[in-house]
Amino acid sequence: MSREKSVSVTIDSDRLRSEIRDKSVKVLDIRKEDDYKQGHIPGAINLPLASLLADDSPEKVLQYAKSFGIGDETPVVVYDDTFGALASRVAWTLEYIGHENVSLLDITYSTWKKLGLETNSDIPSFNKSDHSLKLQPQILATSDYLVPAKEKGAILIDNRERLNFLEQHIPGAINIPYRMLASGQNVLRPKDDLKRLFENRNIRHDSEIITYCGSVGTLSGLGYYALKSLGMNNVKLYVRSFKEWKSLDKPIEKQKDANYWDLSAE
Repeated sequence: MSREKSVSVTIDSDRLRSEIRDKSVKVLDIRKEDDYKQGHIPGAINLPLASLLADDSPEKVLQYAKSFGIGDETPVVVYDDTFGALASRVAWTLEYIGHENVSLLDITYSTWKKLGLETNSDIPSFNKSDHSLKLQPQILATSDYLVPAKEKGAILIDNRERLNFLEQHIPGAINIPYRMLASGQNVLRPKDDLKRLFENRNIRHDSEIITYCGSVGTLSGLGYYALKSLGMNNVKLYVRSFKEWKSLDKPIEKQKDANYWDLSAE
């Protein structure tokens, strides 16, 4: 198993403000363009998630990175106003093309504003840069990969709401709804809380873990980074998630007894 990276999964507002002043970071705002134009973190570049999902091929993502002035070593911080899920999907996508230095802002834009931190509506200008393409297949799971991986002991985590999971899910998956990953104003709970959450479900530090959600890998992207925040490096995201799984007529499972949920494990 590879060693834990020194780059933090999340970055707090004080540190981000310092890096913005030093002009040592690129900040990506994943909200819709209209919301971005009404105000954003100073210097932030708008990359609406819908634009990324329209074509999230490595080549297109690489094109975005270059056009935004993101080089191989450029620190990148991603934020949204949707509890970190959309930002997680974009951060993972950058990681997949080989960009290592990417973090999630540990609060949402609304919280940033509530704290009275600086915002503006200026559209930043930037010079294009070069960026290499070094795909990281070890963080991606496909539908064909899931079954043999599960047979070898991989743990599958479904990050959808509990009701969606109970109605139908990939056989053998463990449900950890995305809402359980956040705490107060932060997009992720403290590490000790997360550690207890996963340990109570027998998710070990050395396990291979695959997260998935409903369709595009946003909720499960947050799950991916929750695991990574604990130094769990053998983690993959099934990006196309349950929507693809079901469309391929793969086996599904339904929870017959909804009373199985053990809240004492929280």
